[in-house]
Order: sequence, then C-alpha cells, then structure tokens
Amino acid sequence: MIAVNLAGIAHIQLSVTDFPRSRAFYRALCEHFEMQCQYDDPGGEGERPSLYYIGGKTGLLIRPVNPEYVGTRFHQYKPGLHHLCFRARSREDIDAFHAFFEGTLAALGGKLVHAPEEGSWAAGYYSIVFEDPDGIRLEINHVPGKGNLAEDVKLPLSARFAGGVPEQA
Repeated sequence: MIAVNLAGIAHIQLSVTDFPRSRAFYRALCEHFEMQCQYDDPGGEGERPSLYYIGGKTGLLIRPVNPEYVGTRFHQYKPGLHHLCFRARSREDIDAFHAFFEGTLAALGGKLVHAPEEGSWAAGYYSIVFEDPDGIRLEINHVPGKGNLAEDVKLPLSARFAGGVPEQA
C-alpha cells in the first residue's frame, strides 16, 4: 500500500441554527483572516443558503441546519466536531485577534472562552479560544518553529489533556 502525504484540509463545513446571525459573525471573522469570499448565496427553490470563504490554504463553509435542529445548541462532547483551530503566524496575531474579538465578534454573538494564554500542548503554544453564536468552539493558536514535529521531540507524547479550556455547560 502506498501512503498519501496530505496537503492539508480542503474545507470544513459548519451547520448553524440562525444563518443570518452566523453569516454576519463568519463574514467578519473570515475577512479579518484575509480570506476571500467564494460564495455568499441566499439560497432559494429548496436550496439552502451558503457562505464559503477560502484563504491560508483553508476553506470554511457555513450552511443552516435542518429545521428540526434550529433550537439545538452545539456541544463539543456530542459526536462530531469538538472544536476548530486556526493557525496564526505569530503571537502578536493572537493578541491582535483578541482586540478584534472584543471590538467586533463579541457584539455579533461570539463568546470568549479564554483570552490569549500559553498552553502545554507544545513548546511556545499560545492561543485564544472562543465560541460562535451557536456555541461552536473555535481556537486560534501559534506554535513557533516545528512545534512537536521538531527533530528533538520524541513522539508520541504522553497525553496532557487534564485542565486547560473549560468544558461547555
């Protein structure tokens, strides 16, 4: 069998309960990340609306949930997505994002889980964690150099998942 060396994740699709509210939140988020809008389709004739941005070798697609799930809130420990983490190029980008979050995304329904802080996941790990209007957990992190893929790091690492970000209520 021949192994495949992936180039990354082509896109992630998130399902949201209130498309207009989430559209405003994700437009602001993606434009802050300098992503380009590929589709901003209102839907119609049985087709759901969609918002799709691409940038930084990442695609993010937002579409509404089925009507029976409109009253349902995301929870990170149900089957499926736990959280989505974007990679920043510097610690300063994380700090700048924090100011943007407080000034823009909080007013659009975002909730700050933790302000920028260092973590034990890798040497120099620095991140901010927040939620979108549906409670979908999002993170932006920066790890200098090759992080845990550096030559002097012996893999696999022991699990260090105790503590850290609080679980959702």
